[in-house]
Amino acid sequence: MTQRTTFTLTVSPRIPARLARLEELANNLWYSWDRATRALFSRLDPQLWEAVGHSPKAFLRRVDESSLLEAAEDLTFLSHYNSVLSAYDSYHSEPSRYQTINGIGARDQVAYFCFEFGFHESLPVYSGGLGILAGDHCKAASDLCLPFVAVGLLYRQGYFFQTIDGQGNQQPVYCDSDFENLPVKPALHDDGSEVRITVRLPGRIVTIKVWRAQIGHVSLYLLDTDLPDNSEYDRLITHQLYGGNKTMRIEQEIILGIGGVAALSAMNIKPTVWHSNEGHAAFMMLARALELVRQGLDFASATEAVAVNTIFTTHTAVPAGHDHFPEDMMQLY
Repeated sequence: MTQRTTFTLTVSPRIPARLARLEELANNLWYSWDRATRALFSRLDPQLWEAVGHSPKAFLRRVDESSLLEAAEDLTFLSHYNSVLSAYDSYHSEPSRYQTINGIGARDQVAYFCFEFGFHESLPVYSGGLGILAGDHCKAASDLCLPFVAVGLLYRQGYFFQTIDGQGNQQPVYCDSDFENLPVKPALHDDGSEVRITVRLPGRIVTIKVWRAQIGHVSLYLLDTDLPDNSEYDRLITHQLYGGNKTMRIEQEIILGIGGVAALSAMNIKPTVWHSNEGHAAFMMLARALELVRQGLDFASATEAVAVNTIFTTHTAVPAGHDHFPEDMMQLY
């Protein structure tokens, strides 16, 4: 029998020039709090909209091209489309208000670190309340036009789906996300190359790819270790939110904290305020202190300098909501 090579061929619909900015709308999570934008996609094909979990980017990859061609000639749809674009453009052309806010200067930049971000089901990198809080924090920062960036991890498996078995027990069901369906793009240097950084872990160096999601005016940078450069084990570090054992957790937190500082530095982003939402990003403070020590400060002075512009907030104010690592593990890492 002749051996044959199988492959997957993906055919995406062509978007008419008249509706070209649908892609722009699908790649900015502004839609997560703008109902009119979500309704615009839904009216093209309500059944498909439900099937793709209300994900505009996944929707545009699957919608029937004939539906797009019909919409481009539908005056009612075009009126809705133009109304959404008008609101979108007005929102994004609004001048920054940070100079009128007490205590924030023209060169200031806030960097907000969190383990999860919940904006919308189309970007499932959250689990519950902490993620929703972080997502709303970013949305509010966007509405205020604050000089603000956020840093997190890009999980293949974020929140899980719940089922109940015959004995009434909850059974979690995880599904891998296809990054092509998510409203994220690789973060790029000015020369167009992808942003990649490395973090040292015991006995090896892990390569990290940086992705970017746009939330109105705010950029969220998400770190991903699922790369061919890494071992099979290290590729799994950012695979699942709150997955694995203590070893996996401390490595996730090192990637977030130390990797996040390195990623911002690689993109020449220089925060003047660093915000850690929960202790998952605590290694961010150590990374910054280490950099100051390398510049000549003693460790005590470096930690004091870091503390001056660091904000820490707690969402889960009970012991079970915080990670504890044994001393020998901390010494190893």
